[in-house]
Amino acid sequence: MSEPRFPYCGHRHVDPDPDAPALVTRSLTVGYPAGRQPALKGIDLRVPIGARVALVGPNGAGKSTLIKSVAGLLPALSGEVRIFGLPIRESHHRVGYLPQRGDPDWRFPISVRELVLTGRHVHLGWFRRSGREDLAVVSRTLDLLGLGAVAGRQIGRLSAGQQQRALLARALAQEANLLLLDEPLIAVDTETREVIARVLDDLKKQGKTVVIATHDLGRLETDFDGALYLSEGRQTPPPPGAFVGLPVSREAE
Repeated sequence: MSEPRFPYCGHRHVDPDPDAPALVTRSLTVGYPAGRQPALKGIDLRVPIGARVALVGPNGAGKSTLIKSVAGLLPALSGEVRIFGLPIRESHHRVGYLPQRGDPDWRFPISVRELVLTGRHVHLGWFRRSGREDLAVVSRTLDLLGLGAVAGRQIGRLSAGQQQRALLARALAQEANLLLLDEPLIAVDTETREVIARVLDDLKKQGKTVVIATHDLGRLETDFDGALYLSEGRQTPPPPGAFVGLPVSREAE
């Protein structure tokens, strides 16, 4: 019998290393196609399975670039990324990605349910029809995020908070083991903040690994296990008295 392939990307199934961390980057340097200088330089990161780690830094520090690189959206200029011990190309189905709310085109003519269903494409491929199990996952995820009542609404007709929850629902519908969330609480209403906080707590209980780009320094100690501080594309030591938590540098392996 031939080894199974994932229809989304055509790669063979490879079992993860059970002893490997959820995420490791080694000397990772990343640049944008039109950029003159790398946006990230020499990033070493280690995230244990089940941990919640914050990426901290000002705008332009490289938080979004790091998340996009781990998600496989930006190739490395040098260095490497390992997810559960495997290269990115063998790990797409294990990684869920929530972009910043301003990234998608909210004018696109699809419903909330259809948007969330795209989170199942990594399992289905683009040409296989969704099945009963996929639809059930989507329905449960919509209800979890408080979006069941607006599931048939065009995505551009949602409030800002509902849009953010819809993006998170799409990431959760993938049922990934590593979640990458880019500023999930920026400019959202109180209800959305509370819903997302509850979902993050549930993910923690499930043993999921979560990496979150955040500006909220006041909640690092209560909400996270560790933090990586970035500035101008490089990792930097925490400011005096700042939250550190578990070591997240590669040297901690």
